[in-house]
Amino acid sequence: MGYSTTLYHFYPLSAHKVSGFLGRYDFQMDDKGRVSLPAAFRKEAGGERFILVQWEKPYLTLFPEDVWSEVQERLLEFRRKEPAAGNYVREITANAVEVSPDKQGRILIPGWLQKSAFLKGTVVLSGVIDRVEIWDPERFQTAIEERAKESQRFRHQIFG
Repeated sequence: MGYSTTLYHFYPLSAHKVSGFLGRYDFQMDDKGRVSLPAAFRKEAGGERFILVQWEKPYLTLFPEDVWSEVQERLLEFRRKEPAAGNYVREITANAVEVSPDKQGRILIPGWLQKSAFLKGTVVLSGVIDRVEIWDPERFQTAIEERAKESQRFRHQIFG
């Protein structure tokens, strides 16, 4: 019998399906810059295409197509309201590429994005609800440790 990766939280008289990209996965990136996406991430995205972008250093963000559409709308609105933001929007879109998993479920990370995010060998794919972050393992661990005290104050606000 198979197991589902779908999580459920039960409220009185109803059940709400919790969906999203969850968990941390360490995968080996091959010499060509391909890395496997966890099956749960491919299933959650539902489509074949993702947008890979570095909008904040030192990691990459992988957006499912529908989430990227929302980001794109916000970028357009931002550019309309803030004409001086045109260069920022240009910078973001110039650093974005469309990627699709191959038959083995791997995506290709272009060399210039690998270099910008310090990726080589093992990479961390971290599910962040509506997107996936791709990190160098050491930089990921450092970021978590540096923000540990800061995140402590948010825990009770989120979890009660």
